[in-house]
Amino acid sequence: MLDLTALQDALREGPVTRVLIAAHDGSSPREPGTSMLVTPTRTHGTIGGGALEHQATQAARRHLGPPQVSRIPLGPALGQCCGGAVTLVTETLAELPKGPLHAVSLDGSPMPLAVKRLMAQARAQGALPETQILQGWLIDPIAPPRIPVWLWGAGHVGRAIAATLSPLPNLGITWIDIAQDRFPRQPNTTQLPVPDPATAVTLAPREAHHLIVTFSHQLDLELCHRLLAHGFASCGLIGSETKWARFRSRLQALGQDPTAITCPIGDPRLGKHPQAIAIGVAHQLMRTLLTRASSPFTLAQISHGGPGV
Repeated sequence: MLDLTALQDALREGPVTRVLIAAHDGSSPREPGTSMLVTPTRTHGTIGGGALEHQATQAARRHLGPPQVSRIPLGPALGQCCGGAVTLVTETLAELPKGPLHAVSLDGSPMPLAVKRLMAQARAQGALPETQILQGWLIDPIAPPRIPVWLWGAGHVGRAIAATLSPLPNLGITWIDIAQDRFPRQPNTTQLPVPDPATAVTLAPREAHHLIVTFSHQLDLELCHRLLAHGFASCGLIGSETKWARFRSRLQALGQDPTAITCPIGDPRLGKHPQAIAIGVAHQLMRTLLTRASSPFTLAQISHGGPGV
């Protein structure tokens, strides 16, 4: 499945080479539909296999021209223990594909009727086929962009929230703090170190969900003030009822209506341990995604990787 969020980010460097497992015979390090994006300086995603991925990455950086199909027997070609073979498609993408399916000719042939039918079914019924090569054409479903979640603060609570939310499908987490050394290693997050985090508010999409858990009450207040002016899908602030009463008064004095902000966040009944707070915050966020009238997402989509972030 083609990840539009990852592709959009990678395209900032220019055209991107994508390596996709289109099919496999026997044992394979990853399933069909798994892909990675390769730029001159970095990769996003993994097709697994160690030697397979290394070789594919090197070849991707040399790739020019039309899509290339290669079938690689993992044992004879790479000396891997897997007894299978994978079919890789390597292609260059210069812009975001449109529509529910990414369909491209691998041999220059015109689009066959079978592919046209799959395209029509995907548009009319939302029926997405599995990744496959069909009559010389690559067919690959497109994953809609992730739901943006902006997490402000990488202290104990921020780290617990990031660890709890990052494995969830369809969430695109941007994590902000004052310096890179504030962040632990955490997969599936985009870390944004900035000396004055409040200045990053303008970078957030207006449909983002925000969680404010910084080390500074002054910064918390400034973030609330700027986010209320900027706009958001939801916003939660860590703190006590006393803290929120003071913030509410100050925000009103600044001409803001603070009622759109939730404080305290999480479930106070779970306690104040960072992991307990994170569990409550995650539950609250998921309920928000499910119940907001403006949210197009369903429980099945959020839980099983359907349309979402």
